[in-house]
Amino acid sequence: MALHVNNLVKRYGEFTAVKDLSFSIAVPGVFALLGSNGAGKTTSIRAILGMLSREGGSVTWKGRELCVTRERVGYLAEERGLYAKYTVWEQMMYFAELKGMKKTAAADAIKFWLERLGAVEYTKKRAETLSKGNQQKVQLAVALISDPELLILDEPLSGLDPVNTDLFRSVIRDEINKGKYIIMSSHQMATVEEFCTDIVILHRSDTVLQGNLNQIKKGYGRVKLSVKADENILPLALECGLAVERKTPNQTDFKVSDRSQPDMFLKKAVESGITLVKYELREPSLHEIFVEKVGGEANES
Repeated sequence: MALHVNNLVKRYGEFTAVKDLSFSIAVPGVFALLGSNGAGKTTSIRAILGMLSREGGSVTWKGRELCVTRERVGYLAEERGLYAKYTVWEQMMYFAELKGMKKTAAADAIKFWLERLGAVEYTKKRAETLSKGNQQKVQLAVALISDPELLILDEPLSGLDPVNTDLFRSVIRDEINKGKYIIMSSHQMATVEEFCTDIVILHRSDTVLQGNLNQIKKGYGRVKLSVKADENILPLALECGLAVERKTPNQTDFKVSDRSQPDMFLKKAVESGITLVKYELREPSLHEIFVEKVGGEANES
């Protein structure tokens, strides 16, 4: 077992920010740490890394206490923190040397990552002159510069345009293929579903759901039906007992309470000559599970 977090507790006076958080990452891959705003995700990450003191619990990496100065750990923080007056090259070299890299190896890694992330043109520019997205590229490069075994990404895609979102996703996929251990915190549930095998959902400092994502979804069963048709299908769906959960210009999502309902709807739709562009009987998405577990609340921290 590579990373083991056991009964982690973090308090601020009378307020418990993280309550008995436990999880393990036994094999390489992506573990998702999820929750509403203020649920304790970032606090948990900082406590795991030793950036915050802990009132209880332990964090071990490969059988011994995790020490970020001893192990190869990369961290992309949600709150970006470059030195405004220094050039991209200067601060990347600084962070590389903090990680124990020799200047030659650091220079090679800086060149590689700036090229990989499409940021070579900013090498000699001060951080304060860069857009938010380009600052984010530099900070991802800093997190990856020492080729970390354990990589922690806190809201890595926040604020990125679609092109750079795809770029970051491709980099994350590359790191997965290299056999890295990755903890990801994100509000983008589709991205979490794309990458993550196991999840924890926090709500008001408590763990409200934990486990393998595929197994969690299977436990719900195929209780969602998504349909797109050229004709109005609502009267037929209601006749079959399907309940509308969401209607968009692209499709209508129904809640299935009995397995016979979608079969009946499909049979009657075909008999009626309705053109079905999309018919998908599915398990709930992570987004739907998340909303169910945290009650749709968005508590600001």
